[in-house]
Amino acid sequence: MSPFLRIGFSNFEIDPGLAYHEEVLNPYCAVYMKEPIDTEKGQVYKQKKPTMYPPWSTTFDAHVHRGRIMHVMVKDRTAELKSEATVALDLLATRCKKENGKLEIWLELKPQGRLLMEARYYLEKSDPESEREREGLFALHQRRGAIKQAKVHVVKCHEFSATFFPQPTFCSVCKEFVWGLNKQGYQCRQCNAAIHKKCIDKVIAKCTGSAINSKETMIHKERFKIDMPHRFKVHNYKSPTFCQHCGTLLWGLAKQGLKCEECSMNVHHKCQNKVANLCGINQKLMAEALAIIESKQQAKSTKESDIIGREGPVGIGQPGTLRPTSELVASTPATLTLQGVSWEGPADVNTEPLTKEEPLYAVPKKDHQPKFNIDDFTLHKMLGKGSFGKVFLAELKKSGKFFAVKALKKDVVLMDDDVECTMVERRVLSLAWENPFLTQLYCTFQTKENLFFVMEYLNGGDLMFHIQSCHKFDLHRATFYAAEIICGLQFLHSKGIIYRDLKLDNVLLDSEGHIKIADFGMCKENMQEDSRTSTFCGTPDYIAPEVTTLRRSMACALCQGLKCKVH
Repeated sequence: MSPFLRIGFSNFEIDPGLAYHEEVLNPYCAVYMKEPIDTEKGQVYKQKKPTMYPPWSTTFDAHVHRGRIMHVMVKDRTAELKSEATVALDLLATRCKKENGKLEIWLELKPQGRLLMEARYYLEKSDPESEREREGLFALHQRRGAIKQAKVHVVKCHEFSATFFPQPTFCSVCKEFVWGLNKQGYQCRQCNAAIHKKCIDKVIAKCTGSAINSKETMIHKERFKIDMPHRFKVHNYKSPTFCQHCGTLLWGLAKQGLKCEECSMNVHHKCQNKVANLCGINQKLMAEALAIIESKQQAKSTKESDIIGREGPVGIGQPGTLRPTSELVASTPATLTLQGVSWEGPADVNTEPLTKEEPLYAVPKKDHQPKFNIDDFTLHKMLGKGSFGKVFLAELKKSGKFFAVKALKKDVVLMDDDVECTMVERRVLSLAWENPFLTQLYCTFQTKENLFFVMEYLNGGDLMFHIQSCHKFDLHRATFYAAEIICGLQFLHSKGIIYRDLKLDNVLLDSEGHIKIADFGMCKENMQEDSRTSTFCGTPDYIAPEVTTLRRSMACALCQGLKCKVH
């Protein structure tokens, strides 16, 4: 495991003799982390992570890799002040270790000014949370966003996930432009093939970046296989050309890429070994033809099984026959009703089910429930903003009561493949009426662009706000909060639900000071006593110590024979 530095900037000074006076009263920092990359023209530095803008007297973590540099720039609001400096992280880490793990220096900037920088050196095996100072620069004074694993679609050994393409990109299947503003399409994690989301069922070639060509898998032969290798040669392009594998532009002035002599396919040099052997094959037309053949075969097999079912002496409910129509209708999900208002779901089914079972989520049901829409509310102000949407303070026009309305953008939910995450949040919120320590949901509705959750308005703030005010809870206050949080979590566990993003930001207070757990998007349902999860999700700053210990012990077990000095 690699070491990392915890860095903070606390003060900025400039020569008073220069022509900067009032403009320098509000300077701010921009931090660019750049990685060394070897190219044909030599080593260049490329920024892979987003630019950071750390506020004064706060910290951020930077992992130390060989050749990694930190480019710091100080600007002002008028963009007239631009002082910068470049620091090699490995040299900074070496100097920190010589100073017993802590370093405080003035960083000289060009063309003028200097920056007071504090840095601390940590290893992954150490617990940085326990070594932080309770107050001061290295205390926890800022909010952290949660992370989760992206949904992966496995098709023909490809591992497709929703991806944002920062430059114009073309689909490798249909060769058309990938439109959109946010996560426009899918890209394979192994071979970097870019496709439309609608073209995911038209992929006919296996991923070249997987283990399909290893000795263990070569014995498995496909019934339908195409093996037509391309004949690539270096080509000079006189007009802008896009790679027909990863979909991005071929950069350069000469010898920008490779061109197939047979099918005229254009690819990057780096994509040559990742292109499937489909020379002269139109994947879209081939996939449509295979789909027609498959549908005909399915229709034929269905017809044969129907004849066998009608002629053979097979009883109802036994293999070889279809279920009665009434049973199919009875199994259709009815409308999910919440407290007083119904979600816009499928139509109600009047047919009584054959087997009556107690539902997992016991939700009160009322007849003739009113339905609301966004026009029934007056939105006063925005309470918060996230990656999916926003939370507004809304007033119900008929009664004058205030609610918190969470608006989720449908296109963002679909692009991020988070439909199931949204549905899980809705189902868990419907349980809140059975427990006083969960945020209660009143109703849900939708428009063409958004999904709306109408929840209770909690005006007591969250625990992050309160701990920032007092820096530390006393024993009785912390015990009170912990007891109510445990009661809420025990109720979720009794329903087979695991809450996987417990942090100060997600624990709200009502007007009487009692806690309310919120944000159930990362919950895991249908968990039994012997069930286990394997997804790495949540907020890294709140990771459990035993998880860190387990990951460290597994890493050490892998590198026992390497005489590792890090773990």
